[in-house]
Amino acid sequence: MDVLAEVLRVSGARGALGVMLKAGGTWGLRLDSAPGAALHVVSRGTLWVHVPGQDPLQAQAGDAVLVSPGTAHGIAGGVDVAMGSCDREEAARAFGDGRALRLGSAPVQTEAIVLHYEQDPEVRTPVLTSLARPMHVTARENAQLRRTVELLAAELAQPQIGTTAAVNSIVDLLLVQFVRAWLARHPQEQSGSWLGAMRDPVVRDALACVHARPEHPWTTEILAAATSVSRATLSRRFRSALGQTPGAYVTQWRIDLASVRLRDTDEPVESISAAVGYGSPHAFSRAFRRARGTAPGEYRSRLRK
Repeated sequence: MDVLAEVLRVSGARGALGVMLKAGGTWGLRLDSAPGAALHVVSRGTLWVHVPGQDPLQAQAGDAVLVSPGTAHGIAGGVDVAMGSCDREEAARAFGDGRALRLGSAPVQTEAIVLHYEQDPEVRTPVLTSLARPMHVTARENAQLRRTVELLAAELAQPQIGTTAAVNSIVDLLLVQFVRAWLARHPQEQSGSWLGAMRDPVVRDALACVHARPEHPWTTEILAAATSVSRATLSRRFRSALGQTPGAYVTQWRIDLASVRLRDTDEPVESISAAVGYGSPHAFSRAFRRARGTAPGEYRSRLRK
């Protein structure tokens, strides 16, 4: 079971091109918090990422920086630069016309691409949302990521037939490559995040079991046996990696799966409850109400109004 691929699939994590930037001189752009994650990819020059309360982070050509959803931040050509607000209408026009958003003054010294990744709001499993700091991968750390950045920049520089489809595929590929590179290079920054949990083989194996068979009657004891560790070890490692118990994670993932099926299908509640591991519709309704604050049927009706 490729747990990352499965969670990205269920969570509907999809990337979209935000805006291409060409900047020079003194410039800074303040980006308000948004529901999706922002990936800043530098194709030329240097860009600084500013997050309130944290040291500015320098990204150079071939680097990429991922800022978690809901994080207000800024990008600039230097450290001590006043930030201007983002003109969303002008950015939208530039995007629609296939041109770059110009910032600062000539000559152009920095070229960057801002990408956005949003996930299904009905899915609560925090794939990208529990990161304490921006994730930074440098061109030196991952040649494959650098080549993909170059491919995206080249595709955008000379649009032709099929460019939209190509860009969408490259944007999704970039997220996977970025996560791979970050996990391999930055173990010290991973504690407490869902992505960081992938580095713990015990937790990763337990997650693979849950995601492969969510309908199985998983308990901490059964998961511990499946991963060949003691119940105490699994509980300790799980809480350290994810901040919750194995049982709480199983429930969260089952409710996520059920929420998507309630919204997107006409399956009876009884069928959904069995598919996500509940022995009776009553047990499922009780768990669903605790997690979402409403009964499954009411939840479905509300989403379809």
